[in-house]
Parts: sequence; structure tokens; C-alpha cells
Amino acid sequence: MARQALGHPVDLPRVAGPAEVVGQTGWGAALSAGTGDNMGAALGLGLAGGDVAVSIGTSGTAFAVTPRPAADPAGLVSGFADATGRFLPLACTLNASRVLDVTARLLGVDAAGLSDLALKAPPGASGVVLLPYLDGERTPNRPRANGVLRGLTTANATPENLARAAVEAVLCSLADAIDCLRPCGIAPRRVLLTGGAAKSEAVRMIAPAIFGLPVVVPSPAEYVALGAARQAAWALSGLAAPPEWTAAPASVYEAAAAPEVRAQYGALRDDTTSW
Repeated sequence: MARQALGHPVDLPRVAGPAEVVGQTGWGAALSAGTGDNMGAALGLGLAGGDVAVSIGTSGTAFAVTPRPAADPAGLVSGFADATGRFLPLACTLNASRVLDVTARLLGVDAAGLSDLALKAPPGASGVVLLPYLDGERTPNRPRANGVLRGLTTANATPENLARAAVEAVLCSLADAIDCLRPCGIAPRRVLLTGGAAKSEAVRMIAPAIFGLPVVVPSPAEYVALGAARQAAWALSGLAAPPEWTAAPASVYEAAAAPEVRAQYGALRDDTTSW
């Protein structure tokens, strides 16, 4: 591609293998390949086939590892490489934990207070639905979108329902991101939930109903750094595959799927396609 673009041959650096030692420093440290943040997290978490990692930070991501490269004509899935020589299809949302932060501020509570309120409301928030595209959105591609609140009545306009609608909105948006991965050959069997918002009990309890999958919440840790450490250990070991890594303690959350919640969210999302 470089030759075609430039019109003449060009020397390019060779890409090192994921655990290849390519040299040493003057003091004897081995030089090997590096990787990116989500890729490091996947290696640190021990992401396996059937796993989808969902990270809820300022933005949200859903990603998985696969032996096949991703090809998404819609452009919603980024076709990254992972840290082991496989591939890491990833879908990203712009609005995640900040939606919860804004809602907590509106209600005059902190993160724990928002979680408590959300768990006091019924699934579907008594008909209150939030489209959480507060600052535009990337998945789906709506750069000029903003937030939409629908379904308020004198009967359901409560702090509990608004808190629940915010949590459900973030999770429904990430469920859409997971669905974007399916045409790339990803068949999720469980979700590994990480990121700052994964500390919220409401997020943990509601997520399996929205995703329709068991949700595993590993103990808080710096999984990107752990993945980098595992990659370094692999390079030094000379093994053909990454060394076995002790799995982090985790909590498992399960719940009956709530397709009606995603249906009311999807109706609002599809009614505002021009925004």
C-alpha cells in the first residue's frame, strides 16, 4: 500500500511479534513489543473465546478476542489487533459513566445514592426512558445528537425512576455495542464488566438483565498494567503462548433477561434517528 501511494519502493520497519525480543538496552533489559490499553486489559483479564469485556468509564467499550480479523462495513466496529497476535474487534460509546454522574448531580446525590435510588425503581423505570447521547454519540454514529427523556408523567416522575432510567440507558447503549460485535463472528456467552461504573451495585445488578448474559465483575485492579506485565513475562519466558496467569477473584451476577427494557429504549433510539 505504501508503494502504491508513493509510487516507488519504500523501506518500512518490520513489525515485531507479540512476544518477540528484538534487542537489548545497554544495561541488559530486553526490548520487545508493546500493546494498547484495551488490548492490555484483555490480556490482563485473561479474555477467552465467548467473553466480551465491557468497560464503563467516561466512555464505554465492548470488545472481544478472535482469531479472525473484523470487517464491519458500517464502521461501528474498530478492527484492532490484540496483544497475542489475534484480533480485538471493539465498539466504543461516547456516553457512559458521565451520564450517571450528570444524573446524580441533577438528583443531588453521590454515586452510591444514585445506585440506591435506581434499585428502588422497577425494571423499565415505570416508563421513563433516557436516550443518553448527551454529547453526541459514536455507536451509533450521531455526532450532533443530545440526550432525550421520554415517558414522564405525574405518576412516574420520581428520583427513583430517573436514576433507574439513567442506569438502564447506559447499559442499553452498551448492549447495542455488544450487538455490533456479533456480525464479526463474536458469540458472547458472558460479559466481563470493568471500569469505574462497575463499582455501582445498581449497574452490577441490572446489567445481566439488559445484556441477557451472565455478568462477571473482577476485583478492581489495573488490568492494563497486568496485561503489560504478562506480555513482558511471555517475552522473557520464550514460551509459544502467554504464561498462565492467576485469575482475579470475581463476583458473578445473573438475572432473567428484560427484553422489554431494551425494546422501549430501542423505540426511543429509532424515533430519533435524525438527531
